[in-house]
Amino acid sequence: MTTIEERAVVGRHVTFTHYRDLAVVESTQHPGIITGLEPGLASGSLVARIRLDGTRSNLVLPADYEGLTYLDEVTDVPDLPMGAFTPVADDRNGFYEVEGALYAAIGEDGELVILTDDLDVAKKVARAYSAENYLGLDDEDLEAFEPSWAVFTWEPEDAESPWTVNWDAAEGDDHAIRIYRLPA
Repeated sequence: MTTIEERAVVGRHVTFTHYRDLAVVESTQHPGIITGLEPGLASGSLVARIRLDGTRSNLVLPADYEGLTYLDEVTDVPDLPMGAFTPVADDRNGFYEVEGALYAAIGEDGELVILTDDLDVAKKVARAYSAENYLGLDDEDLEAFEPSWAVFTWEPEDAESPWTVNWDAAEGDDHAIRIYRLPA
């Protein structure tokens, strides 16, 4: 019989089940990999850092969490993609889609950025965002939209935000996207 400490190794593939789903017979198991291990708060305990497939951040769980299933496969931990990228709708990374355009609220003040080259679409998205978040934007507020080019860049795994924006981009730059910014 092997112990948790013997199974919990960096590179071990696992499946994760949310606590709320543990009693559900056909619960969803999310595949992932152990990216790191560290001592827990209790003497002799172990904490596993788990990156679920398709995500850029880790879950931090006790290695003996009952919703964690250790699989047999152990591999190198894959590197995260870094550098410039073209955003896609994904709520895990803060990009949402309305009217066929992506948007994100960024920064502490929630500056609204809409990835489109069409001002009318940007205004529709801003109105929808405003209604959903009870912001009360009106047509006068929407006149503050600023068109620009931006390049989105992935940050390291433990960064404060999964991505940043280069506002100094220009048309023709690698991965440059036309956006409209609505300052907060």
